Amino acid sequence: MSVALARQLREGTKKAHTMAENTGFVRCFLKGVVDKRTYRTLVADLYFVYSAMEDEISKLCELGHPLIGPINFPELNRRGTLEEDLAFYFGENWSGEVKPTKSAQNYVDRIHKIANDSPELLIAHHYTRYLGDLSGGQILKKIAQRAMNLNDKDGLNFYEFPLIDDQKTFKGKYSETLNSLPIDQKTADLIVMEANNAFHFNMKMFEELEGSLIAAIGKVLFGFISSRKKRGSTE
Repeated sequence: MSVALARQLREGTKKAHTMAENTGFVRCFLKGVVDKRTYRTLVADLYFVYSAMEDEISKLCELGHPLIGPINFPELNRRGTLEEDLAFYFGENWSGEVKPTKSAQNYVDRIHKIANDSPELLIAHHYTRYLGDLSGGQILKKIAQRAMNLNDKDGLNFYEFPLIDDQKTFKGKYSETLNSLPIDQKTADLIVMEANNAFHFNMKMFEELEGSLIAAIGKVLFGFISSRKKRGSTE
């Protein structure tokens, strides 16, 4: 019997979703305040998060896990696109340059822990990250492109899902898959709880990035004020 997991996840994470959208970093991003140095840190953090998730899901699929196998849609995978973006921001030797922030490492540790202890909870992180990226990707791409004055795909491959022709159709298929998983209500409740936890880890990443963004904006403002003072002293 279906427990309508897709609906439960959507309804059960509304509050956490709103809280994540209202973090300072996300609000600045949506307003077009995007610093390239801070943004590339976000790309690096996401690389470590997605690498952990995709590695663990791949292992579980090889073992034939009955709940993880069905949600393993290769067309959603993000590691490859993030590697392309990291090469753009850090250069071809990016792998020796990047490391996760503290909040991203905590996120990665959580993914590895539940993959080992309660693999079914990975569904929560899969839903939270991939569906969020797919739903808002093009809007965020345009904002970032305009704010950082980038060409069409330079450093923005993360937002591209070339293997998905129709996002609405795919999201419908994804929801049907969630609803068809052989789980009981107790498991569904735990997955929804973990999805809210996933939003918490994302918010912690955003809060850490917010500090970097504020510092970057402060440097720009300081440079602007100093420049005006210098011009004033010569006028």
